[in-house]
Amino acid sequence: MDEILSTLEKILEQRKSATVNNSYVASLYNQGTDKILDKISEESAEVIMAAKNEGNDKIIHEVADLWFHTLVLLRHKNISIQEIETELMRRFGISGHTEKAARNKLQD
Repeated sequence: MDEILSTLEKILEQRKSATVNNSYVASLYNQGTDKILDKISEESAEVIMAAKNEGNDKIIHEVADLWFHTLVLLRHKNISIQEIETELMRRFGISGHTEKAARNKLQD
């Protein structure tokens, strides 16, 4: 699994220099963060609908679309998969309740 995400990350980075006419991802980058967020919102809603009304194959398809567009956002913001993995590892072994409480204290 790690290989496909790393490979995809490299391809998404390369698409930054592609022409808008030749690359869907380049067109998203060109349209900016709001357009990418619109796609993530759309794909999130499709995951929810699939989970409520469809079989596992549809859920898998929609989650793949959601992950893809989330990876586009990460590359657009120059955030690496490694940075996300580091954050997840930081949280590993910490109760979700404890982690959430710590975040809430930071926001207060």
